[in-house]
Amino acid sequence: MPDFYHLGFSLHDLGERRPTLAILSGDPNRASFIAQNMLEEPRTLSENRGLNSYLGLLPSGKPILSATSGMGAPSLSIVVNELVQAGIRTIIRVGTSGSIQEELKPGMVAISKGALCRQGAANDIAPPEYPASADPFLTVALVEAAQKLGVGYALGITASVDTFYEGQERTGSANPHLMRSLQGITEEYRNLRVINYEMEAGTLFKMGNVYGFAAACVCGIIAQRTRDEKPVLEAKATAVQHAVEVALAAAEQFA
Repeated sequence: MPDFYHLGFSLHDLGERRPTLAILSGDPNRASFIAQNMLEEPRTLSENRGLNSYLGLLPSGKPILSATSGMGAPSLSIVVNELVQAGIRTIIRVGTSGSIQEELKPGMVAISKGALCRQGAANDIAPPEYPASADPFLTVALVEAAQKLGVGYALGITASVDTFYEGQERTGSANPHLMRSLQGITEEYRNLRVINYEMEAGTLFKMGNVYGFAAACVCGIIAQRTRDEKPVLEAKATAVQHAVEVALAAAEQFA
């Protein structure tokens, strides 16, 4: 039986040089893409419940994991807890996101220095008033990587919410009737200088501070919510590639 029930692998699967850094993607296909196309000597650790995990080497030869968190904070909280049990001490989330600021356009990346955390799972980690802050050193490394690679970015506060439709004030869905508390919330967040929406970073940041590991987040921008609530699919590949490249460049300093 594996040591880590949901991840589906054991400590001995990590080999003698165990990784201490994980790149965490919500999409299992992205985790696989990173391992198979961006890492050297990739090896599948597990493909369990869609929470796929891969082991590989950075160009420097340092081992890292490319793992899947699943969609949303509850799934992420399970994966992160087990990754920390496996010896991971640095986690960079690589996600996709919708911008709510005009200057942050599809194809660019959002680097989160903290999160406005509206997530139920996070409240099981620490109370609502507990700061959802990214590791500052890891975040600076992401910014420096974006600058060096020439990737357009914005650094700011992310709104981490539990739902893709209602929580992000989308009305073009099965539920066009939002609760009053959510009507106008995007404009409110925009005025608070929040730069983007996503669904995991706030819980990840709280877990990092409570558990004692370094956490950061870079997201490719695939929607421009100042113009349309729908994703710009033709920008997705570029946005994800940029986010992955930035994350891996920063990982070299911490793996």
